[in-house]
Amino acid sequence: TCDTGEQQTTAAVHLKEPAATIVERLKDVATYEGEDAVFECRLSRETAQDAQWFLGDVPLQSNEMNEIRVQGTRHSLILRKVTLEDCGSVSFKVGQHSSAA
Repeated sequence: TCDTGEQQTTAAVHLKEPAATIVERLKDVATYEGEDAVFECRLSRETAQDAQWFLGDVPLQSNEMNEIRVQGTRHSLILRKVTLEDCGSVSFKVGQHSSAA
């Protein structure tokens, strides 16, 4: 605000957060049936907004078979005790960016 006594004007500052990008992409994982498969990627900044893991086209959530972790800019997915049905594409999406393995 600028106030001269007779006149006053006010302005505001609005900030937009920059979109997160993927700076470390997913890598392919080979493991044995019954073991865990761990996928990791790193983002340009901390965010959990709009971040989503997929197995094929199916969105994943943390449960007894899938563990999703966020530690700072590192996002990880642990597929517990994988079976042959788990073979295929794993992808991670945040905003307009994605990575697959």
